[in-house]
Amino acid sequence: MQSIYAMHQNGSDNLEGQERFLLHSIDNIQELYLIMLSSLVEIQKAEQLFLDISSKKHLATAIERNPDKKFVNNRVLQLLSENHSLNTALEDRKINNWYLNEDYIRILLSAIKDSTQYEQYMGSGKDSFEEDRDFILNIFMDIIVPNEKLYEYLEDNKLTWVDDIPVVNTQIIKELKGMKPEDKEVFRISKLYKDTEDKEFVSLLFRKTLLNETELAKEYIDKTPNWDTERIAEVDTIILKMAICEFLKFPSIPVKVTINEYLEIAKEYSTPKSSIFINGILDNLVKEFQSNNKLKKTGRGLM
Repeated sequence: MQSIYAMHQNGSDNLEGQERFLLHSIDNIQELYLIMLSSLVEIQKAEQLFLDISSKKHLATAIERNPDKKFVNNRVLQLLSENHSLNTALEDRKINNWYLNEDYIRILLSAIKDSTQYEQYMGSGKDSFEEDRDFILNIFMDIIVPNEKLYEYLEDNKLTWVDDIPVVNTQIIKELKGMKPEDKEVFRISKLYKDTEDKEFVSLLFRKTLLNETELAKEYIDKTPNWDTERIAEVDTIILKMAICEFLKFPSIPVKVTINEYLEIAKEYSTPKSSIFINGILDNLVKEFQSNNKLKKTGRGLM
């Protein structure tokens, strides 16, 4: 949707160039995912380094010489730091953001150690994988994700990440919640695409919408008698065209899925009343397409 909108705004007809940018932007989501996941590992390393340096001070206290290592020995952090899948992905993509920007890791570590979550965790007297997992989950959700300095850094790094940050963080939270003690050898980082067909869908939807805009627009123009077509928000027209494109040219996508997805996009990116307007148009179109036998959906439950 944003790529089509960008082409409209700059009057470009460079479909191939915009498609390359689109795919590159999506690929960058995986980089963001790895950066956020690796922040937990780097925080652990920073604390371990701090403990090591403190213990070697000339006038180190008894606590500094024999520190409580519950945090650095956290099982979830150990699992992530030793995970082959994560380490390989970081190496393959040459991700060294925290090495070059270690101040952010120190900021996050300081915020964690000043938190009530950290105080309760270190003083609980418990020792279990479940407690370790819940603690990491809590500090990720309550301290790392909301950190304004971190958000500003990510926003400055790549502008397209602004919309991707919630998606990535939600995925990591889901993975942390699902971690089990036996995951050390089986934990795998998430893939960007489910399969080849999933990746191809990006280009197909982009191209089929752009190359058929005039025909797609004809499907809804006479369905808006109370709306001046010139006054319909441009984002709304793009959303309608993309949804209609999925209705008519993607037989494997259920109608309900299409409607729900585009209503969510409208709520996020368009006007307050857009989702109501779009829902009404799409509902009427579905009924018309069904009566005219224009919906060619395959598989069970796709209508």
